[in-house]
Amino acid sequence: MNSAKIVIIGGGVAGASAAYHLALRGESDVVLLERGSMQGTGSTGRATGGVREQFGTEINIRMSMYSIDFLKNCDFHTGYDPKGYLFFATEQSALDLLKRNAQTQAEFGVEGIEILDSDEIKRRVPGMNCEDIIGGTFGPRDGFIDPVAVMRGFSKLAAENGVKFELGRTVHRINVSGGRIDSVSTDDGDIGCDAVVVCTGAWTKEIGATAGIEVPVEPLRRQIVWARCNEALPADLPMVIDAGTGFHFRPAIDFWEPSANMVPTSDVLLAYPDPDEQTSFNTEYDPAFSDKVYDLARGRANFLYESTPVAAKCRAGLYENTPDHHAILGGCEVDGLYFSTGFSGHGVMHSPASGRAISEIILDGKASFLDVSCLSLARFARGELLTETGYI
Repeated sequence: MNSAKIVIIGGGVAGASAAYHLALRGESDVVLLERGSMQGTGSTGRATGGVREQFGTEINIRMSMYSIDFLKNCDFHTGYDPKGYLFFATEQSALDLLKRNAQTQAEFGVEGIEILDSDEIKRRVPGMNCEDIIGGTFGPRDGFIDPVAVMRGFSKLAAENGVKFELGRTVHRINVSGGRIDSVSTDDGDIGCDAVVVCTGAWTKEIGATAGIEVPVEPLRRQIVWARCNEALPADLPMVIDAGTGFHFRPAIDFWEPSANMVPTSDVLLAYPDPDEQTSFNTEYDPAFSDKVYDLARGRANFLYESTPVAAKCRAGLYENTPDHHAILGGCEVDGLYFSTGFSGHGVMHSPASGRAISEIILDGKASFLDVSCLSLARFARGELLTETGYI
């Protein structure tokens, strides 16, 4: 039987970051198993690529602050582009919440969050109807990254430092003996190991159950309309989000074909959290979803409503939702079994922080650069759920 000290299950950005951070600490007896024939074909490659500090809980704010600093300053290409996130409100209650969150963000060290009135929002997003908008907030360090580039950057440096990547290898079971990790069973035989890191996103519940661990992660389809506008988008268009409905839009970037981004584009991504979606592993894009999106775009901005969907580029992916929309980071009652999952749509943006945290938990017993104990799996059994008001 083959063996490794640490097995990472899942080769998306969370798994790649865990591998990278373990390798940085000198732990090279690591094998990463990815069931796909290439990395990034799960949730990572279907993400919108946003990063933001505008959250409502301390842990998400601090995870974002650390991750944005990393993405801005690391030695590999991340595509970090701080065009900002602009949240707008059409109801006083929504605006009050944005302002409270801005105060919370400032208390934890976020700099530069602006409170905007309707006129300023109209100036920053030319062509958007702001008649019903009463205000909003803007985060200048928020913006965009390239999820595929980040995943590849983590993976390249991990491999250069000894981590083995095995693609096309599916893990069917995590084997436990005497209350601790023994091995994992794959479609190509067992691998003995001392520790397993589960980075399987929306598929975590099933693999965790093979080790006798209940992990409350549920898959939920999220769809994105890729559309082409009739004219160039407003210069420096940020991510723009309706705080009331969750409808949002941003300039479109093709993460899989970097050369396509070298020419000016009028393409835009439009999305919103469809309340009609039910828990499922469905990743097929439904063309009828565009009708819902365009109903929200109607009256908000002509350049959005008059755009044309590009059918070949519209897509769907999975959120890996936990009951409180916060990640699960850490171990469990099985000795040597760890989880870095359940990011509820924030896995790409928080991957630098999550990878460092899980590596420190494995090697040192706890994360020292940031206290992530509130993200333990045990919080659900204890009833210590978190409340994130900035979930989209």
